[in-house]
Amino acid sequence: MDQLALYFVLLLGAVISVPVGERLKLPAPVLMTLLGISLAVPGFVPNVEIPPEFILPLLLPPLLYAAVRRTSWRQFAANLRPILLLAVALVFVTTAAVAAVAQAIVPGLPIVAAVALGALVAPPDPVAATAVAGQLGLPRRLVSILEGEGLFNDVTAIVLYHVAIAAAVSGSFSWPRAALQLVLSAVVAVAVGLALGWAANKLMDFLEDATLQIGLTLLVPYASYVLAEELHGSGVLAVLTTALFLAEYALGADDVLTRLAGHTVWDVVDTLVTGVAFGLIGLELHNAIRTASGRWGEMLGWAAAVVAVVVLVRLVWLLPATWLARRLHAKRDYDEEIPVSWRETVVMWWSGMRGVASVALALAIPLETDSGAPFPDRDEIVFIAFGVIMATLVLQGLTLPFLVRRLGVRADEGVEKEFEKALAVRAAKAAKRRLKEIEEVEELPEELSERLLRRAFEIGVRISPEVGEEERREGHEQRVRRLRRMRRIQGEMLSAARHEVLAARNEPGADPEVVDRVLRHLDVRSLR
Repeated sequence: MDQLALYFVLLLGAVISVPVGERLKLPAPVLMTLLGISLAVPGFVPNVEIPPEFILPLLLPPLLYAAVRRTSWRQFAANLRPILLLAVALVFVTTAAVAAVAQAIVPGLPIVAAVALGALVAPPDPVAATAVAGQLGLPRRLVSILEGEGLFNDVTAIVLYHVAIAAAVSGSFSWPRAALQLVLSAVVAVAVGLALGWAANKLMDFLEDATLQIGLTLLVPYASYVLAEELHGSGVLAVLTTALFLAEYALGADDVLTRLAGHTVWDVVDTLVTGVAFGLIGLELHNAIRTASGRWGEMLGWAAAVVAVVVLVRLVWLLPATWLARRLHAKRDYDEEIPVSWRETVVMWWSGMRGVASVALALAIPLETDSGAPFPDRDEIVFIAFGVIMATLVLQGLTLPFLVRRLGVRADEGVEKEFEKALAVRAAKAAKRRLKEIEEVEELPEELSERLLRRAFEIGVRISPEVGEEERREGHEQRVRRLRRMRRIQGEMLSAARHEVLAARNEPGADPEVVDRVLRHLDVRSLR
């Protein structure tokens, strides 16, 4: 099997792992990691030959951008404290704990190399956490915190990693300079992210066409990452800033086609890139086996010790941090999404899986220092990092569904339905208000006015059928039945129209572009 065939296998696996994971109640990223491991064992599967310095720039920007699309800046702002406790403070604590233990158990490991190891295994993977949380139906407050932690902890960890690697390579280290570098990296990243977000927003207005606008969103994450890195800023933070800016300002309420098509395109990108990324993690088993040749017992012991530190530090940190957040939460005037029980805290603890960023950082460790000497204990660091990733991703990923079911941690569907119902009512009322405003300046026939009023009501019913049930209790029983019947018949009519248009595609002389344009119009009409 050559490299190209291997990548196609990973892409195919990324697609198939989604329905298989749903049927087995297992996260798709975990299944892809297991597929990668199974491909790494046979001798005919080649080593992956992606240069380490390309892994983060190729995989991380689209994954981060896709994750940010599911949230908002206001959600981050409302949950800033719990996110910072995990994404910043916990990363520092984990890095320090791992560095201390690694230096104590690995003979001759320099402190800067130990800090690099701690930094690269400290951040839980944002893709694994959100993919697992989304499939398990966890409460929204936990998903929000896991998303925020996963998106922002890479910023802290990667900057710490670069500081430690620079110190190990150059042989000198200065705490003031490291702190200044951390601050400057964040400032540059935010500036680049905001500038590119503003520029991309203006350019999207100029492009107008939905296809071109979506194509631009595919390029923007990479541009933001690369430009920030070139200016010695945090590429991860720049991508997050750009994505949050565009999520708030890029699309207006009436950009229907761009929103629908963009959602589909980014779902495809997210699925394929996530699958390939976690498949590559499993394939790195080749390198781990080669590194540990002849030293299995000793190196497995080191990896097990670091795994224990990573897992226990997260638990020891979460218990008091969650208690403190709950105490402070009671004094606030607005809602903050925090774990409300020890069961939810345990689920958050066990959701701390490592993944793409850790693998990429481990592989990106330089082979030599500036003096020409080999990087200190590089093979040992790579093996330990791989052990942490496998233990947390596979073990925790496979057992988390069982733990969630055992503890009974589920989303409050009643709250979600009530919120959906409230939004449906607001949407219908907004449509009715607009209709009244139009009637004040335009004279509408009574029949047309009544029909438009029914359409306004239909907006709410389509979003949340319970709105219709409430209206029936208020005396609209007959109208709702008529509305549902009309929707059913209209759906069958549109289906017949689509079949006829598709049949015309194969007729002699038919222009496929015209057929597709008409079909797209019918498809959009069917969604209304």
